[in-house]
Amino acid sequence: MNRTERLPPLSALRAFEAAGRRLSFTAAAEDLFVTQAAISHQIRALEEFLGLELFIRHNRRLTLTDAGRRYFEEIETAFDSVRRATRRAMEISGEQNLRISALSSFTTKWLIPRLHRFQTRHPDIEPMIGTTQRAVDLRREGVDVAIRVGGGVYEGLLSTKLMDDAAFPVCAPSLVHGPKPLATPQDLRAHVLIHDSSIVAASEGPDWPAWFKAAGLDPAPAASGPVYNDTGLTIQAAIAGQGVALARRVLVSDDLAHGHLVRPFGPDVPAQSSWYFVTTPDAGERPAVKALLAWLQEEIATAGL
Repeated sequence: MNRTERLPPLSALRAFEAAGRRLSFTAAAEDLFVTQAAISHQIRALEEFLGLELFIRHNRRLTLTDAGRRYFEEIETAFDSVRRATRRAMEISGEQNLRISALSSFTTKWLIPRLHRFQTRHPDIEPMIGTTQRAVDLRREGVDVAIRVGGGVYEGLLSTKLMDDAAFPVCAPSLVHGPKPLATPQDLRAHVLIHDSSIVAASEGPDWPAWFKAAGLDPAPAASGPVYNDTGLTIQAAIAGQGVALARRVLVSDDLAHGHLVRPFGPDVPAQSSWYFVTTPDAGERPAVKALLAWLQEEIATAGL
């Protein structure tokens, strides 16, 4: 068998597709749950197999060579075809895997506590949930549905608004009944404020300065507090009594209902972004995707969100 008849290893092609898509060996490694060194090794092996240089390696960035770009476009198309063929084959066999991407905070605080009801209603559908802070590329990463926080406009994708949101202060019940008063917004000046850097980084807001402004107060808080880069951690810190957090209604609705958190006062400040159900036009026609959307809408209506 000569060189033109052989195929490179699938692992090398997967590494190349991920690296070409993200233009980063580090990001590709995160996508494939391997080390950066493993990605680099696979790319070198593929370049040796092809006799081509696929990437230009700069100090802090990565670009495709002309040959690499052409090869990437064809490999990307081939992977898309494999994904579609696999999905069709699984549907024929009765297997209905449903790949869902969502923020870790939404997954842990809202989706997982309710997911058993979806599985009871649809035992033939197997949810496969991945959490990430970034907006995944649904087509390239083989994701059927993404639950996103944003404005709802996603080029080439279908989006359905699930719910709006608002933010307000929350804390452990022990703080409300503690030695320092916590009956009005002014009382926050005597308490530690917990900060969520992920909200600020994503420009999703509102953050503490925006909330103080809405409450008619000087936006400068009195006491500095811990900063977390994940909303779920921010909420957990509030439950643990570390201070007062500014949290989205959707993500703390269960903790408020169960008494893990209390909301000492308002106001509710509308969030700058809403929750959306996002899918590709092709995936949107799948019965499993339609079933998930219908179930989510039912759960949201039942919860009064």
